[in-house]
Amino acid sequence: MLTTLDRYFKISQRGSSFGQEVRGGVVTFLTMAYIIVLNPIILSGVADADGKFLGGGSEPGSGFATIAACTALVAGLLTILMGVVANFPLALATGLGLNAFVAFSVATQMTWADAMGLVILEGIVILVLVLTGFRKAVFDAVPAQLKTAIAVGIGLFLTLIGLIDAGFVRATGNASPPIGMGIGGELSGWPVLVFCFGLLLMISLHARRVPGAILIGIVVTTIVAIIVQAITDTPGANGDPTSKGWNLNVPAWPDQLVSKPDLSLLGEFNLFGSFERVGAVAAILLVFTLMLADFFDTMGTMTAVGAEAGLNDKDGAPEGTQRILIVDSVAAAVGGAAGVSSNTSYVESTAGVADGARTGLASVVTGLCFLLATVFTPIVQIIPNEAAVAALVLVGFLMMTQVTGIDWTDAEIAIPAFLTIAVMPFTYSITAGIGAGFLAYVVLKVAMGKARQVHLLLWLIALLFVVYFAIDPISRALL
Repeated sequence: MLTTLDRYFKISQRGSSFGQEVRGGVVTFLTMAYIIVLNPIILSGVADADGKFLGGGSEPGSGFATIAACTALVAGLLTILMGVVANFPLALATGLGLNAFVAFSVATQMTWADAMGLVILEGIVILVLVLTGFRKAVFDAVPAQLKTAIAVGIGLFLTLIGLIDAGFVRATGNASPPIGMGIGGELSGWPVLVFCFGLLLMISLHARRVPGAILIGIVVTTIVAIIVQAITDTPGANGDPTSKGWNLNVPAWPDQLVSKPDLSLLGEFNLFGSFERVGAVAAILLVFTLMLADFFDTMGTMTAVGAEAGLNDKDGAPEGTQRILIVDSVAAAVGGAAGVSSNTSYVESTAGVADGARTGLASVVTGLCFLLATVFTPIVQIIPNEAAVAALVLVGFLMMTQVTGIDWTDAEIAIPAFLTIAVMPFTYSITAGIGAGFLAYVVLKVAMGKARQVHLLLWLIALLFVVYFAIDPISRALL
C-alpha cells in the first residue's frame, strides 16, 4: 500500500516522505481553516436583491452554520481532487476577495441563486480556456523573471495579511499615516502578544531547522492562547478594527466537539437568472470581472507554491501545469453550484510546502481535514487566527528569498517586477499586482523600441487588464 502511494505521488522521487506530506497537509489546513469561519461571516451578513439572507434565515448571520459546513465540504472534495489528479501540494477553498465581490457587488443586484449562476458560467469559461490550451499558453508567454516577481509579491502579500489579521498592523483612520503598528502606535491586547509569541517561536524553530516548525508553532501557540483566554477572558473583536479582542476565533474549549452538518445550501443556483435580472451586458461584464481575477490569481498562486516546493522548471512553470489549471477551473464552477461562491487555489498552501509538502498527498491530507471539519467545526474554532497567521509571515520571508532571481540592473524587467511586488500587497490583490507588472512590461518594451519582443498573448492580456482596471467607467458607458 505504502509502496503504491509512494509511486503514484512520487514521494521519494521528490525527496519527501510520508511524514512530511502528512505534516505539510495539516499545516496547510490550519493556516487556511479560517475560511470555514470567515466565509459564513461575509456571505451570511449580506441580503440579496430580494432581501433574503443566505442560508435560509431572515436575519444577518442566521445561515452561518449551513455556509460553514458547505464551505468545508466543497473545499475538502476539491483539494483531494487537486492532490489525486494534479499531484501538486495545492489546496482550494472559497476565494477571499471573490466572495466579498460576489456578496457586496453582485448578489445585491439579484438573488443569491442568480449570482451563483454567474460564478458557474465564469468557471465554465475558464475551463474552456484551459482545455483549448489558452490559459497555459498565457502562462508560458510570461517572462520567467516576472513569474519570480509574482512569487515574491505574494510573499509580501502574505506577510501583510498575517500582520493585519493579527492586529500587529492596523488602519489608523487618518490620512497620514493610513496604517500603523497596533492601536495608536502600540501593541494593545493579549491576542497580538500571543501572535508575537507564535511568530518568535516559529522563526526560532525554523532557524534551528526543527522538522515541523510551523505545525509545532501553531499547536503550541494555540495552547498558549487557550491558557491566556482562560485567565483574561478576552472577548472577540466582532469586526471592530479598534478592538483589543481576538480577531476571529476566541480560543476557548467548546461545549461540544461534534456538530451535525447542514448541507441544504448545495445546489442553490440559477444558471441564467442574472441575465433576466440585470440584462445581458451587465451580466457579461460581471462574468468578465470574476474570470480575470480568478484567471491570474491562480497563475500567481501555483507559481509561488511551485517555486517554494522546487517543482517549477527553468521557465517558472510548475510540473503538471495543465492538470492544475483544469482542477482549479472546475473548482470555480463547483463552488457556484454548491452555493458558497467561487473556489480557487489558496496561496496559504505555501505554509504546508514550507513545512515539507512536495506532492499531492499533502493536498489529500488537507482535503480530509476539511471533510472532518464539517463535523468537527467546534474543534476548528479553537484555533485563533493569531496562532495561525504567524505562519504566513514566516512563509513571506521564505518567498522573499527568490528576489535574487531578478536582474535589478535591467530596467525593462526590473521596473515591471518591482511594480508587481509592490502593488500586490498595497492593493491587497494578486490580480492587480500582476496587471500592473504586465502593463509596465509592455509599455517599457514599446518605449525602448522593442515591441517585437512582446509575445502576442501579452499584448492581448495587457489590453484585457486595461479593461479590468477601467471596468467602472466602461460599465457606466455601456449601461
